[in-house]
Amino acid sequence: MGKEIILKKIEEYVFNYFHNDSSGHDFYHMKRVAELAKTIAVKENADTFICVAAAWVHDIGDSKLFSNPIQAIKEMNTYLESIHLSRTEIIQINDAIKAVSFSKGDVPNTFEGKIVQDADRIDAIGAVGIARTFAYGGTKGQPIYHPDITKNSIQHFYDKLLKLKDLMNTASAKEMAEERHRFMEIFLDQFNKEW
Repeated sequence: MGKEIILKKIEEYVFNYFHNDSSGHDFYHMKRVAELAKTIAVKENADTFICVAAAWVHDIGDSKLFSNPIQAIKEMNTYLESIHLSRTEIIQINDAIKAVSFSKGDVPNTFEGKIVQDADRIDAIGAVGIARTFAYGGTKGQPIYHPDITKNSIQHFYDKLLKLKDLMNTASAKEMAEERHRFMEIFLDQFNKEW
């Protein structure tokens, strides 16, 4: 089975998990991260197949999204075996996704993992990142902003999103993050004026 067919099967698998998500971790988030990972992998001469495959599945097993993360990862690995990925490829994909999350504070130990982390972080900033922030906050019942409550969507920009530009692992991602970061700063300036 060719690599493009395998990636299409992974895409279909991910669609089944995330097509109804309203928290900003939907199928289109996965698709954007996969496309960003591919762009960065090509520029950085990384293993494009592993980067794209891992990007598609990077949120499977995320404790924010799965009640049983370990089971979700096991099921994913069983599926990857069923579509004829090698044991080595499955290990590489697992290695690439296990340290992607910002909240864990880790940097992936593989180059492909660093690229997937960069791609995920790029999708968390800029115009799309702003929209995703408010979608996620809404699903968690958080206010848009409240001066006396720290769990609000605007605070998330200061706690995480404005830090991401300086946490990119690759030169390509750093370059891509610049414009999106500036856009968030402009948005926050305008928001604060209006508030």
